[in-house]
Amino acid sequence: MKRVDDFRLKFGNREFVPIMIGGMGVDISTAELALEAARLGGIGHISDAMVTDVSDRRFDTKFVKNKLKLFRHNIDNSDKSIIKFDLGALAEATRRHVESTMQSKKGEGLIFVNCMEKLTMNAPRETLQVRMASALDAGVDGITLSAGLHLGSFGLLADHPRFRDAKLGIIVSSVRALQLFLRKNARLNRMPDYVIVEGPLAGGHLGFGSDWAQYDLATIIAEVVQYLRAEQLVIPVIAAGGIFTGSDAVSFLETGSAAVQVATRFTVANECGLPKKVKQEYFKASEEDIIVNTVSPTGYPMRMLRNTPAIGAGTRPNCEAYGYLLDGNGGCAYITAYNRELALHPDAKTLSVTDKTCLCTHMRNFNCWTCGHTTYRLKDTTRRLDDGSYETLSAEHIFRDYQFSIDHKIALPGIAA
Repeated sequence: MKRVDDFRLKFGNREFVPIMIGGMGVDISTAELALEAARLGGIGHISDAMVTDVSDRRFDTKFVKNKLKLFRHNIDNSDKSIIKFDLGALAEATRRHVESTMQSKKGEGLIFVNCMEKLTMNAPRETLQVRMASALDAGVDGITLSAGLHLGSFGLLADHPRFRDAKLGIIVSSVRALQLFLRKNARLNRMPDYVIVEGPLAGGHLGFGSDWAQYDLATIIAEVVQYLRAEQLVIPVIAAGGIFTGSDAVSFLETGSAAVQVATRFTVANECGLPKKVKQEYFKASEEDIIVNTVSPTGYPMRMLRNTPAIGAGTRPNCEAYGYLLDGNGGCAYITAYNRELALHPDAKTLSVTDKTCLCTHMRNFNCWTCGHTTYRLKDTTRRLDDGSYETLSAEHIFRDYQFSIDHKIALPGIAA
């Protein structure tokens, strides 16, 4: 019976363990987690979601404080169109985060940064270009384009000296999305180096509508692989979403995938950025506790734990400090929902907004507990301690378990994978 270690992901003349850890924001996929993946010969992601805040935490910079100071006068104004990110500060924050991570890298693996198109930041084109270009300037091995079709994203990098040197890939959830991307970028004569196909069981934002349960990752993978072969395009396809064991991974590696992207099991790794008490909530979750809702202002369905504090919270919009989801006109679906509830309940001491959530604030405070469908199985990967809590795991243990396990077995902590 084959193991994941019997396969290799190939980029040119280089080979890697075909395990990629997904880029979970905000700083859930920490530098430490990505560095472990690279040290072990795989690929790790850091996320550039709310990168100025991540920089403030890692390096004691003051980007968020300075932005809030600049726009504090606008806090009570519903019109957020004046709120803009300082592109120089955004570039510096990205460079700090990426460069520090790359300087610490050891091993033969790679480190990529996950860039979401839906972080529109009241200047979608300008801010995305700065984030991507700054990551390349800082030496990142590659960029994964996520949360959007990214039809113009390659064009934003076409003049960058590393445009053809760095690995550039995209996450899609259908062959149609991949076709649109390739068609749009054909004039650049630059194919993606990899395509991550994310199925309906993935964590966080989904690339599906309310009918997500009608789709199946294996079917989508087969369609993408068949399409690429028909077009005679040699692009590694990476399966993602719901891959919980090494045997799950092997089933995709044997049927056309070049690697797998995994994340859920690493949410409870010691190196993961989630607070310890939140990791315990993930461990405790039952299958019924995992829901898909539409509270995200992005418009995408989002999978999270039912008891996440972000659901129903009436937090005042913090756009002056954050504002990552403001569209090109300074709008956000949460601001609209908040103002509606404020008008209905002007004297309420505490507001409840049930249809949308202030994603920036709650992700920054680790109060939006996004998760993959298989989160309810995390308790089966570890031991319960005498105090009733669950033992967290090292990223190396989880990685090795994926790499070497067979028969859908999961190695408990203290037992070599």
